[in-house]
Amino acid sequence: MARYTAAVCRLCRRSGDKLFLKGDKCITKCTLEKRPKPPGPQPNRRRRLSDRGMQLREKQKVRYTYGLLERQFRRFFAEAERQAGITGDNLIVLLERRLDNVVYRLGFADSRPQARQLVQHGHFMVNGRRTDVPSFIVKEGAVLGWTEASRKSEYFKISADGIASKMVPGWLSLDRQQMVGRVLGLPTPGDIEAKFDASSVVEYYSR
Repeated sequence: MARYTAAVCRLCRRSGDKLFLKGDKCITKCTLEKRPKPPGPQPNRRRRLSDRGMQLREKQKVRYTYGLLERQFRRFFAEAERQAGITGDNLIVLLERRLDNVVYRLGFADSRPQARQLVQHGHFMVNGRRTDVPSFIVKEGAVLGWTEASRKSEYFKISADGIASKMVPGWLSLDRQQMVGRVLGLPTPGDIEAKFDASSVVEYYSR
């Protein structure tokens, strides 16, 4: 499967905002703070970004944040369009319900890329069944836990030691002793601290 393999700090510089793609390093040693300009040759004079350019930038920020390639992101957008309600809100809620994002939100991983890798390696179960698909959409009431083999790993011990300092959003609950998470309800746009404008994504694809 195709995936982005270049330096992820370039994506933050291109977006002009922190996307927290490298966990704690984004807080303690952020490249964007040292090199705030976008990568590549710098123009001699500053150019004004068009409305289409702003929409593209917002779309790319969402895509980079959740670690999706264009074709996969477009499928999520098509599903959000088919649902009732506001398309932009539907899109963000769908992305939040991805299994790799839920693993990240529960504090089992320091970043979404790390959470994606953990899921792909088969470390988690959903409702008692081992699931290794990062794009799996969790439902209300789902229970997420570690496999028995993963509980014996060194990473699990490190994660369990640091879980006390992790914050969990209101639509999820976490048993810190058992390292088991539960989906209390579906997230709402108000539960998600989005750093991007979802309506701009809708406008981009509406042309």
